[in-house]
Amino acid sequence: MLIKENAHLTYCTNIHPGETWEEVFQSLKEYRVDIKLRLTPEQPFGIGLRLSKNSASELLEKGHLTTFKNWLEENNLYVFTMNGFPYGDFHDVVIKDEVHTPDWTTKERLNYTLDLIKILSYLLPEGMEGGISTSPLSYKLWFDHPEGIKGVKIKSTNALVKIVSELVEIKNTQGKTIHIDIEPEPDGLIENTQEVLDYFDHYLLKQGVKELQEALNCSAKAAKSHILEHLQLCYDVCHFALAYEQPMEVVDKLQKAGIKIGKIQISAALKCEKSENISIQEQQQCLQQFDEPTYLHQAIVKKNDGNLSHFSDLTEGISAMSDPDFKEIRTHFHVPVFVSNFEVLNSTQDDIIAALTYWNKNTYSKHLEVETYTWGVLPAHLQTDITNSIVRELHWVQKQLN
Repeated sequence: MLIKENAHLTYCTNIHPGETWEEVFQSLKEYRVDIKLRLTPEQPFGIGLRLSKNSASELLEKGHLTTFKNWLEENNLYVFTMNGFPYGDFHDVVIKDEVHTPDWTTKERLNYTLDLIKILSYLLPEGMEGGISTSPLSYKLWFDHPEGIKGVKIKSTNALVKIVSELVEIKNTQGKTIHIDIEPEPDGLIENTQEVLDYFDHYLLKQGVKELQEALNCSAKAAKSHILEHLQLCYDVCHFALAYEQPMEVVDKLQKAGIKIGKIQISAALKCEKSENISIQEQQQCLQQFDEPTYLHQAIVKKNDGNLSHFSDLTEGISAMSDPDFKEIRTHFHVPVFVSNFEVLNSTQDDIIAALTYWNKNTYSKHLEVETYTWGVLPAHLQTDITNSIVRELHWVQKQLN
């Protein structure tokens, strides 16, 4: 939905199970129309569309794309942003670090993203900017040596330059601007602001500029401009809260470097601070309710001296809370954004409020998307009607913006 001139708010459909196009389309019919009528009965409502590789391929077959576009128009709906991070199944299977497979060194990731671009360029309304979020290149823990990481960044840059070439062509021929939004997350090859800055500075704006100059036969200045327009950042508030980074500082550093934020993913992480009134054992026991086997729940522990310890999953993080120097733990478990307390635990909701407050003063992205994809794996007592929950989350965000 339109919330400010050329700025749109929605939620990501990755919360709904469905890996075939038929399943995705059915979930849109089941949930999206009802949610739209409850939020914007008279106005158009935008979709943050998540498609797996399989569903994207099927949508491009047998006239499905035309049928879908007609359905969108009939129901006063539109697609402006897509989630291109998870390539395969995202529900009802163990995913963990496989969410990064295939990474940006592979033809599979490149071709999947090109499919999403083809879909979005067809569906995107005239005069509206489009975006597709994607993985942070690869998964850091797959590599033992810096040379391995360097090699991945070189190959990923080469693939992303091919994407930029395609997006420049679409802008020139169709007049539509689409950007790929790299999404940092814990243990990703890019996971915090400094790593974003380093990747742009040392790879995209050096190797990438040279390769794009050759591909488009353009100047270095033009190549740099194309890269900064078509490769942007997906600012997932949960992910940056896990890095203990403040929203205003993140945004200011990126803007100073000329890096645009293509999408804000509005999400909250779980956190727990050492307390004089609550025992560590009670906190650990409460946190164990969220230690489920489907998704990665990376944990970052802050010690009394301010140092951060990273753990690839929540089990190890919970154990680390027994350290005498323990001060706080944050874990990658997206929790409902409208709730700040979970028994003896808290959320990083304050970071969302800070990010949206700053957005009101400095509209640093045109795309805002709520992304609480964990409804199905929340502890049983926190699970509730999904439609009401989505509406409640979007109402809560609107309240912060107003």
